[in-house]
Amino acid sequence: MIGVLVNTVAVLCGSFIGLMFSRLIPEDLSDFIMKGIGLCTMYIGISGMLSGSNPLVTIISIVVGAILGSGIRIEDGINGIAGKLQTRFSRPGDKKSIAEGFVSACLLFCIGSMTIVGSLQAGLVGDNTMLFTKSLLDFISSIMFSASMGIGVLFSAAFVLVFQGAIVLAAQAIAPFLSDAVVAEMTCVGSILILGIGINLTGIGKLKLMNYLPAIFVPIFILRFFG
Repeated sequence: MIGVLVNTVAVLCGSFIGLMFSRLIPEDLSDFIMKGIGLCTMYIGISGMLSGSNPLVTIISIVVGAILGSGIRIEDGINGIAGKLQTRFSRPGDKKSIAEGFVSACLLFCIGSMTIVGSLQAGLVGDNTMLFTKSLLDFISSIMFSASMGIGVLFSAAFVLVFQGAIVLAAQAIAPFLSDAVVAEMTCVGSILILGIGINLTGIGKLKLMNYLPAIFVPIFILRFFG
């Protein structure tokens, strides 16, 4: 679990640094920067989508994931937590949405091949190399994100701890089902959600991306039929 703990601390430290710098950034410039980060996030998503090789698996994963996520109302649950954080920590006149920063950062830090493969390596053989690398990337990202989106990014560290920690603890059970092809399709689906984050950050749309979160794991089950 050391890699997960380092990753969590990296997000916390980066967020604190970003929050300190955010006071020096004018609000209009902060909004402009956030849209720029959104464009970069869209690029990351598009790049990751190329890892998939079976569009049918991707489509079915998104549809099934959306049904599951909407059924158990993941977005409502996460927004409920974010709403409590908003009430507790927002300041008068603060136009930055704690909820938006929290949800966006949770998704950005917890979906993608480095999260899945790195957590599996840590759980199976105790190799935290990839999680340490991810920690450095998340440290830098959390500085930029928190400077533009506020304190909500800081609280996403808890989600990083729980989500990645769960994969590490479950590694022995799920590893036999995660071939290179499965991980590639999971990365493709996760990258679609990263693209969605970029769409939200740029203001093009407001997608309920948390409800799609189960889609990342659907390829584990359906690739047996479409492999």
